[in-house]
Amino acid sequence: MQKFDKAMLKKEIENNARKLFRRELTELNEKEAFHAVAAAIQNQIIDDWILTTKRAEEEDRKRVYYLSMEFLMGRALGNNILNLSAHEEIKEVIEELGLNLSALEDAEPDWALGNGGLGRLAACFLDSLATLGYWACGCGIRYKYGFFKQQIVDGYQKEVADDWLKDGNPFEIRRAELAKEVRFGGWVETVQEADGRLRFVHKGYQSVEAIPYDTPVVGYDNHIVDTLRVWDAKAKETFSLDEFDKGNYQKAVESANMARNIVEVLYPNDNHYAGKELRLRQQYFFISASVQTAVDSYVKKHDGDVKHLADKLAFQLNDTHPTVAVAELMRVLMDDYHLTWDEAWEITVNTCAYTNHTIMAEALEKWPIELFSKLLPRIYQIVEEINRRFCEDVRKKYEGNAEAKIAKMAIIYDGQVKMAHLAIIGSHAVNGVAALHTEILKKQELKDFYEMYPEKFSNKTNGITQRRWLLHANPELAEWVTEKIGDRWITDLSQIEKLAVYAEDKKAQSEFMAIKRHNKERLARYIFEHNGIKVNVDSVFDVMVKRLHEYKRQLMNILHVMYLYNQIKDHPEREFYPHTFIFGAKAAAGYKTAKLTIKLINSVAEVINNDASIKDKIKVVFIEDYKVSSAEVIIPAADFSEQISTASKEASGTSNMKLMLNGALTIGTMDGANVEIVKEVGVENAFIFGMSSDEVIELEHNRSYKPMDIFNNDQEIRRVLMQLVNGFYSPEDPELFRPLYDSLLNTKESDVADRYFILKDLRAYMQAQEEAVKHFQDREWWARAAILNTAHAGKFSSDRTIEEYVKDIWHLDKIEM
Repeated sequence: MQKFDKAMLKKEIENNARKLFRRELTELNEKEAFHAVAAAIQNQIIDDWILTTKRAEEEDRKRVYYLSMEFLMGRALGNNILNLSAHEEIKEVIEELGLNLSALEDAEPDWALGNGGLGRLAACFLDSLATLGYWACGCGIRYKYGFFKQQIVDGYQKEVADDWLKDGNPFEIRRAELAKEVRFGGWVETVQEADGRLRFVHKGYQSVEAIPYDTPVVGYDNHIVDTLRVWDAKAKETFSLDEFDKGNYQKAVESANMARNIVEVLYPNDNHYAGKELRLRQQYFFISASVQTAVDSYVKKHDGDVKHLADKLAFQLNDTHPTVAVAELMRVLMDDYHLTWDEAWEITVNTCAYTNHTIMAEALEKWPIELFSKLLPRIYQIVEEINRRFCEDVRKKYEGNAEAKIAKMAIIYDGQVKMAHLAIIGSHAVNGVAALHTEILKKQELKDFYEMYPEKFSNKTNGITQRRWLLHANPELAEWVTEKIGDRWITDLSQIEKLAVYAEDKKAQSEFMAIKRHNKERLARYIFEHNGIKVNVDSVFDVMVKRLHEYKRQLMNILHVMYLYNQIKDHPEREFYPHTFIFGAKAAAGYKTAKLTIKLINSVAEVINNDASIKDKIKVVFIEDYKVSSAEVIIPAADFSEQISTASKEASGTSNMKLMLNGALTIGTMDGANVEIVKEVGVENAFIFGMSSDEVIELEHNRSYKPMDIFNNDQEIRRVLMQLVNGFYSPEDPELFRPLYDSLLNTKESDVADRYFILKDLRAYMQAQEEAVKHFQDREWWARAAILNTAHAGKFSSDRTIEEYVKDIWHLDKIEM
């Protein structure tokens, strides 16, 4: 337990008000007060942060560098206070100063360093690494505007800049002394040394300076503080006075603009060449800076010896975005430390490991050779040589079938550089993120690589940190759990299984459901404040919150809502249990179908929410700008957890785990981690529907599926689809939703109709929904099942996932504090 001198903390907060704003604390607004308090909390963390690094270096601990384009951290103040295990003490100090801790937390913007599950997983992993006592550094980019702030205007998604850093980030420290040069463009000259070795000299390049900003990642109640390092970009020469004096004003700041563009936005639209180039530039920028720093740091601590690097460093590639780390590490080892190819390759493979996050081949990154070689000429040379040597290995292994194998497995082929192939070949470990996902990788998408390197492949089912997603997001339920079973679950979620004995206990059921209702009341207030919609807290809260993509099938969800609305209008005499459908999702700026789906959800909401004749039996809510802080309000209130992706398409999912932990029941397909969730809690405590992954894969292969058959033979589904094109939900433009209609039914040879089998699974989904609503009305049955979902969520802690990575891939030792 961290002990605070309350008087000293109070004094420090008051002094920060004067130092930062030249005013008394009582004169500050909430945003300013947040900065004063955050700076004081940061000061409490610093000593442990310094000591963690010192102790890890003294003990020569191995360090994992988690390389990721995204870190969806959420807000830091509340989480840091919680992990310092001093929530009540600090809250008392803050209240004695006349401040409100919840208001201060709300004054902090969400950190705009990520977007979806990939980034939130990275954030959970960092929390677990620190809590478990391992030495880790998350490496990414310090995006000025993040993904974007989503506004809903006339039902459409509008992307606006998320200027989250405009008031500064009190938890970050600029580390200018660790700046690194990153080079783009130019050409490579080969020089033969006196000893006959070749030296490669990069010339004519543009330089960018990478400057790290470090923020602390606080372990729970253990004095361990790890680091999130995000890189800012600065031109080597920010302003050319000579060009300015000549009147070339644009050229005077050209270098500064080029550097600034790298760190402006997460995932710039890459529908055009410039967007692709910027995205590749971003990836190499943060990877080069991170790899250079990690190697330099190791060498300084080990008297210039680089040959045992793999014993003390691990690079984890979070999806294909950081894959260029394989070639960059080779470059650093050969060009900067003069190792031979074979020496460098052995170190690189033993240092790098790759996590695959997608089954869909089209999502595995590929770069045009022309772009890759022009932007990264030395890196391309190295990738070419890796590819040449790999192809030779394939020819030796598959003498009779080598060229066919090379066509499928080469890193460079058909004018493209295939990053997933580079990641697999250049790593000693390759993992999927759910049991089903890993099996599909081994048997389908990466089958050839699995045959060649079976020892590399393993599964590491994703997890979430219970400290953020129960202790912080749902304090009332967390307190109830601790009261029932003690607090060991906070650092060992397997302990939560002890709750199962309370599932049949009537008093416990009543308490659990009362907490759920309080959370629903909190969400209802949030919805009214942000959407102006009044929702019934006794209704089913049916929640679907995740990135918007066709395979996740938000479209299927809203088609079902349209079906229900038709049923209520046609049969007003029938009993219908009130149902609130809650969506939260961002669509990528260039993803037209996803953005049109958002418009459809909002158009359906507009019609249904304003139809007094249905007596509020259905409400539809789209939460604008879905992010971690809003998730912390939505997830504890959910009754239904919508996990309805097309089987075989979702690698894992993590919203399914967060919702389960908070007592929501899954309505879902047997896809991703749903398979393991059902195994843990029992199929009788979830609502499973739809085709299996094997059935989906078989239908994709034989191409026998004809969605028009469903349209022709199911009158109710046909009516719903016709409402997409008859102006029912868009009277001002009846053709507005034609692209969605066409995506489901179009049979042109150039298109695949209903590629994610929405219509194929729609009837089964409707039946699962009906069954779930029926069970929801049996309050005793529902309370029992909800408690069991929470009690059986133990497997899905990111602590368990990290321990598996440590044991099987990273081989770390804990820091002794």
